[in-house]
Amino acid sequence: MTHLLQEKKGLIIGVANERSIAWGIARELSNQGAEIALNYQNEGLAKRVIPLGESINSKIIMQADATDTDSLDKLFAQINETWGQLDFLVHAIAFSDKSELTGKFINTSQENFLLSLNVSCYSFIDLARRSVPLMKKGGSIMTLTYMGANRVTPNYNVMGVAKAALESTVRYLANDLGPLNIRVNAISPGPMKTLAGAAIGSARKTYRHTEANAPLGMNPTQEHVGGTAVYLVSDYGASTTGEVIRVDGGFHVLGMPQLNFL
Repeated sequence: MTHLLQEKKGLIIGVANERSIAWGIARELSNQGAEIALNYQNEGLAKRVIPLGESINSKIIMQADATDTDSLDKLFAQINETWGQLDFLVHAIAFSDKSELTGKFINTSQENFLLSLNVSCYSFIDLARRSVPLMKKGGSIMTLTYMGANRVTPNYNVMGVAKAALESTVRYLANDLGPLNIRVNAISPGPMKTLAGAAIGSARKTYRHTEANAPLGMNPTQEHVGGTAVYLVSDYGASTTGEVIRVDGGFHVLGMPQLNFL
C-alpha cells in the first residue's frame, strides 16, 4: 500500500509541533503521495510548523487563524491559485481556557463557553463551507473528536460539550454534502501526549488509566490516527460518511475498569 493518495491535495488545519495529532496525519497522508497545505496560527508557531511543512515538501504554509476571516480568505485564495482544487480537509483545532479544564463543569463561564464552541465546532462548519467550492470532484472532510463528547470525562468539562456539538455537526454536514460526493467524518483517538491534551487537568492520570484498561493495552500513536485518515481520504473510504471512527485501543467498549483495577 503505497501512494494511495497520489495527486490528491488537501489542507490540514491545526499542526502546532511534531507531537500534534494533525502532524501525524499530515505525515502519513504525505507518505501516501498527497500534497499538503498547512497553516500556523501565529508567528510564535511559525518556527515549528514551517520546518515540518518543508520536510514534506508543502507548497503552501501560511499564517491563518480559524477565528480570523481575513487570514482564511487569503489562505483559500492561495490554495485556489496554486492548486485550483481541494481533495480533503482536516480540521484539527480546539480551544478552551485552561483554567476551566479543571474542577466542575457547572462553573463554566459564558465567555469561555462561547469561545470553546466557536473555535472547536463552528470553525469546522466555516472551513467546510470554504472548501466545498474547491472540491469539484468530491472529497473528504474530517475532524478530531474525543470520547468526552459521549461520556463524562473528569476535567474535560466544556470541551465535552463542544465535541458533542462537533460530532453532531459531522452528521449534518455529511447529509448536506453527500449529494456532492463529499464525505464528512470524525476520528476519535484515545488520550495522546500532545500540547493540547496537556492543558486538561489530570491528563497524565487519564493517559495511564486508558492505556492500562484498553483491551489492546495501549493508547494510539500518531501513525495509528494518521493511518485512519489515509483510509478516509483514499478511495477505500468512498462509502464512509457521517461516522465517528474510534482509535483508542478499544477503551470505548468498556463498561467498567478491568478486574485487576476493581
